[in-house]
Amino acid sequence: MRIDVDEPLTPAGRLFVQPATDQIINCVLGLDRPVGIEITRSVISDSLVIKHPRFTSLLVKDNHGRERWKRVELEIDRHIIFLPDAVGNHEDDEAAVNDYIADLTVSCPLSTDKPLWEVHILPAHKCVVMRLHHSLGDGVSLLSLMLTMCRKVSDGDKMPTIEPPSSSRNDGRKSAGEKFWKLLKVIWFTLIYMFEFLMRSLWVGDKKTVVSGGAGVELWPRKLATAKFSLDDMKTIKNAVDNTTINDVLFGVISYGLSRYLEIHSPKPLQEGLRITGAAMVNLRPSQGLQEITELLKKDSKSRWGNKFGMMLLPIYYHRNGSNPLEYLKRAKRMIDRKKLSLEAFLSYKVGYFIMKCLGPKFASLLNYRIVCNTSFTISNVVGPKEEFMIAGVRVTYIRTTSSSLAHAITMHMVSYAGKADMQILVAKDVIPYPEKLAKCLEDALFEMKEAALKILDEKPSKFLENPA
Repeated sequence: MRIDVDEPLTPAGRLFVQPATDQIINCVLGLDRPVGIEITRSVISDSLVIKHPRFTSLLVKDNHGRERWKRVELEIDRHIIFLPDAVGNHEDDEAAVNDYIADLTVSCPLSTDKPLWEVHILPAHKCVVMRLHHSLGDGVSLLSLMLTMCRKVSDGDKMPTIEPPSSSRNDGRKSAGEKFWKLLKVIWFTLIYMFEFLMRSLWVGDKKTVVSGGAGVELWPRKLATAKFSLDDMKTIKNAVDNTTINDVLFGVISYGLSRYLEIHSPKPLQEGLRITGAAMVNLRPSQGLQEITELLKKDSKSRWGNKFGMMLLPIYYHRNGSNPLEYLKRAKRMIDRKKLSLEAFLSYKVGYFIMKCLGPKFASLLNYRIVCNTSFTISNVVGPKEEFMIAGVRVTYIRTTSSSLAHAITMHMVSYAGKADMQILVAKDVIPYPEKLAKCLEDALFEMKEAALKILDEKPSKFLENPA
């Protein structure tokens, strides 16, 4: 890839530096022992970070007010922040780190007099916090770059890998009639969902509930809690309902967990079927492997770095606690299957790109802000490595991530790693003063869905024996 001395930001990059949509990714790596400045400096110095154009450039504006990347000599020590003492007043490491990050999401922008990233070392809590501006790249790009610094615990010579999501498409086996019918559904659902997308960017919004945000809420103080899931439990639920994916299970858990929270904390009974809409970030890259990073640094490479994701509006519907928790999963699956048939995520990316190019970043930022104000929560899910890895011989025990505060009162980011999936739940504390209760509702939702799934799986062999055909 050719690197200009003074290179313009991509349209998506320009969106993320606008005041209303300014976004910083805060990623926490838990470690099995504390680390200091020297080992951190050594890891960065030996990594691809010092060669990457985005991580060695200042964000500047030219004479026409357009943002550009300007290459500079990297001063690594300016990007390392060492905090030798414990942060906060919590005895529990997780609570202390969560409070520290919650404060960063509102009141601590990255300085523009150096490249837009930092590493905070918290040895008292055995973790490091990487702060990366979203204009540098999306979650998949940045995770892939980070993994180039890492090695598998089981094999110290190999980098950890990310398996691309499996595809169950079998369009080649379908008849011409089935393909035509599918095409009609694609057109129909795309028209419906893009019309809704337009309405959400203008005035149509969710009804107010105890989890609603709105204009200005991005400036309110934040709290952060962690919901912990087991991928094996999610797979158990997935196996109990035919043709279900982990993402379906995740959204079923959110649907059930939010319904539980609303039922407990709403001051008056809610209408059955009340809609609560989430904005989901969807990766549009063909693969999630590490090849993009190595290809990027080759001369004349055509690999694209940056932000490449679309947005889907995913509604959930409030239902009082019923007898079968898996009904929440089945409803979520039906909705997501229709969303997958549409081109909503792809077109949201293309339309946003077109608006940025033709009408400018301020207008695009305004539309994006309106969509956030008219929905109730943000959700993203990044697939991490299945095997444990280490950095400079230090084993990584968990990966967690969250972003800058939004006008939503709830922002949920989940990252899977080594059989676990940790979800960071960032909330406006004046709206949701105890996010631990929301995290508990989500964890309990997964547990109850797993118990229901186990009953179904226990019955499957007997049904098969009764009717082998």
